[in-house]
Amino acid sequence: MPSREKLQKLLETEPEDVFLNFGLAMEMKKEGSFDDALAQFDRVIELDAAYTAAFFQKGNTFIELGRIEEAISTLQQGVDAARKIGNTHAASEMQEVIDHLQA
Repeated sequence: MPSREKLQKLLETEPEDVFLNFGLAMEMKKEGSFDDALAQFDRVIELDAAYTAAFFQKGNTFIELGRIEEAISTLQQGVDAARKIGNTHAASEMQEVIDHLQA
């Protein structure tokens, strides 16, 4: 995956590119810049509310931070988004994480 700097440079010319925004969020998460990553996942969701991977990764980021209620809320939003577009695989994957967190 391109570096954070390269992704930010690409986003200067294509700020609405969902994939580039998601890639940047993942790079931020990988670097441990969790607050920046969470904000960037929000940007992805703002651009494309059906981009279920953003909900999944945002939820996982909250889990890494020990913010379980926020993780559950985010993942539930992802389940709802996935069901809305008929993505049963993503919905069930996120539901499994929710179920595990609530056990």
